[in-house]
Amino acid sequence: MSTAPSTDPSTAPKPIALPVTAVTCLEDRAHIERTVMLDLEAGVQRLRLGPVGALAVDRTLHAELTADHPATVLDARIVRGWTPRGPRASADDDSALRRRVHALEEERLALGRRRDRLNARLDLLGRLAADLLREIGEGAGSGETEGPRWARELDRVDTERDTYGEELRTVEARLTALAVELGEARRAMDLAEEEPPELVGHVELTVEAAVAGPVGLRLTHLTPCALWRPAYRAVLDGDSLTLETDAVVWQRTGEDWSDVRLTLSTARSALATDPPRLDEDRLTLKDRSAAERRTVDVELREEEIAELGPAPVLGLPGVDDGGEARVLNCPAPVSVPADGRAHRVPLSAFTTAASSEYACSPELSPLVTRMVRFDNLSGHALLAGPVDLVRGSGFSGRGTLDFTAPGAPVELAFGSCDDHRVVRYAEESRDTSGIMQRTVVTRTVRLHLSRFSAPGEDGDRVVVLRERIPVSEVSAVEVRLRKDACSPPPDGLDADGIARWDVTLPPGGRRTVTLVYELSASAKVTGL
Repeated sequence: MSTAPSTDPSTAPKPIALPVTAVTCLEDRAHIERTVMLDLEAGVQRLRLGPVGALAVDRTLHAELTADHPATVLDARIVRGWTPRGPRASADDDSALRRRVHALEEERLALGRRRDRLNARLDLLGRLAADLLREIGEGAGSGETEGPRWARELDRVDTERDTYGEELRTVEARLTALAVELGEARRAMDLAEEEPPELVGHVELTVEAAVAGPVGLRLTHLTPCALWRPAYRAVLDGDSLTLETDAVVWQRTGEDWSDVRLTLSTARSALATDPPRLDEDRLTLKDRSAAERRTVDVELREEEIAELGPAPVLGLPGVDDGGEARVLNCPAPVSVPADGRAHRVPLSAFTTAASSEYACSPELSPLVTRMVRFDNLSGHALLAGPVDLVRGSGFSGRGTLDFTAPGAPVELAFGSCDDHRVVRYAEESRDTSGIMQRTVVTRTVRLHLSRFSAPGEDGDRVVVLRERIPVSEVSAVEVRLRKDACSPPPDGLDADGIARWDVTLPPGGRRTVTLVYELSASAKVTGL
């Protein structure tokens, strides 16, 4: 980085404007592209272009001449300097604090003039009193007796001196207090409004041209303090759903992006590209003891049913792109000011048919949720991000959209239904019987589903209930669904042990679903 003191604007040549024309916003920084037409002279010349953001990364600066012109770039560097801020606002736009300082200064000036006049008046009264005393002394020496007049004149002079002296002391006290108040107001204004000099960068470009003529310049560099994240808005209208894809962009690079071509990328240029180090992982074999051969140790564990897509990552959320760099292009030029605030940029929108169901998993939540399913017809991958949910009644909440490949199905939860309630009861019994002393664990789950409908509401509603049963991975433990004891039997049971019922509820209806299954293990199984 090269930092130099600011030069005199009256003598320094005016730099050539170098506007931002295209931006590729990465996950935590931005790749800036600038283009400009230069009118070159024959020979070697040095040009000053800018200003550019002082946060530009020097080692990423790259300049190339795009037009077919016999000219080459010899050197390109960023030079930074401290320059004062722009001129102050006009008097009509002054802040209340600046107006307060101006009023205090005017009052101090008026009091200063008043104090000068009082001092002059007291000085005049002092000379008048001296002349009067000299007249009294001269008259008394010559035999004149004008006692009443002398006493009256002396009393008038003393009265005026006391009056103006008291007024002078009041003015001086007010001036002292005013100096303290004015100092505090000026310090507050310095902290609130007086902006320090700004660090501004310029590009110094050295080019060599064989002949004079116009040539196009393309200059690129990286800059920090810029990032983006995806955001969505889903509008459900009957059996159709409209999904709008937006990008929320923040940037505080020091310069505004005005009408630029914005490209959004999930590339992580800050990550190291070195391969991971290989460490030894020693595996050892040990013979089992006789007790270990006679027993099978099992345990119940929770496993999340994995689907297609990346594994969730704990911590600060980044851009989930499924492990592959994704690039999204804004359809129109956009403007993003450098204020550090969030700005939504529209990317795409599509409308498609959607199917919905009312689903509940009582083991996880007693709420009945409306689930909406549709296909991703946006033409690009939907990155993981928040989604605003809108229904006929308006904004209904905010959910999360997982990473979805183009054309893949999407599932969104559009909030819970307050007119449904599900209560779950579970009980377990254990029995050991038979010659082989097998242990049989019987578990019974009862689900009570109720619908509280408003007066005048009609029409049945189908609620999909899901309850899970264990899945055994060892032959010594068997899991059996007792359909004869289930009421009613499940409508479906998948390979992951998820039992499903399609329960039809009329307005004000109630249903009870019972699930019974057995876990059977031999005598050598422990830990069940």
